[in-house]
Amino acid sequence: MANLKEVRERIGSVMSTQQITKAMKMVAASKLRRSQQTILQLRPYANKLKSMLSNILANVDSEDDETETNEDTANTALIVLITSSRGLCGAFNSNLIKTAVQFIEEKYADIHAKGGLTMLCIGKKGYDFFRRRYPNIKIISDYVEVVTKDFSFNDSEVISQKLVSQFNNGTYGSIDIVYSQFKNAAMQIFTAEQFLPVQKAEKSDEDINADFIFEPDQEKILTYLVPTILKTQFYKTIIDTAASEHGARMTAMDKATENADEMLKELRVNYNKARQESITRELSEIVGGAAALESAG
Repeated sequence: MANLKEVRERIGSVMSTQQITKAMKMVAASKLRRSQQTILQLRPYANKLKSMLSNILANVDSEDDETETNEDTANTALIVLITSSRGLCGAFNSNLIKTAVQFIEEKYADIHAKGGLTMLCIGKKGYDFFRRRYPNIKIISDYVEVVTKDFSFNDSEVISQKLVSQFNNGTYGSIDIVYSQFKNAAMQIFTAEQFLPVQKAEKSDEDINADFIFEPDQEKILTYLVPTILKTQFYKTIIDTAASEHGARMTAMDKATENADEMLKELRVNYNKARQESITRELSEIVGGAAALESAG
């Protein structure tokens, strides 16, 4: 059994670590409240815009639809991977990376094999993984550290505008986003979602068979409406992932704090055992010494 000094040092080390995990949990909880409020307010609006865009595109003339895939760029694709730049959030980043890898294998295996796959990484964890493990994928690192506490819709707009422009000029035949949907602090839904071309609603859906009246005209409205809705969708994916990250970190730090409590209980039991053994040994030595003196006398 370890001596008393070693056990005391171990208890002190665990208590210091527990203080850090408690502080990190409180910080993550504070950030989560703000992010959760933002995404819960934004999500219904963004989902409704997305549904509206799909419905409109399913009912407009195809020649006015600027979101169709160009056959000349069918062998090129871009995947936007949104992860965090910091760890200590459990398996959050690992699950996002796993989702991206699985998505590549299922949808873009041929394009990947031909060297036509590009990845835009938002967040350092995803960038580090794919830079090391997938040297044949072109990695765009311009926005790795873009998501900060001051990140706003205007910051997101810069990225989404560039993506729409690259799709329209034929740089990529399709653009997908891998991100995490926030459900609650303990649960995240890791999702791969098509960003461009916009998926049209099925004609069989009851709510899309509408006769839209465009004013001033169909082309001008779509030219303004499509990019605006896509900007909102892109911003939602980033806010969703940020809220998921804070929830995952809060849960991970809560578990770490609980584990520290269990370790402290066990260490204190070991400390008391070691202390009792030390006292017993000292008493035995005293009794043995007294007995020796008596026999010598």
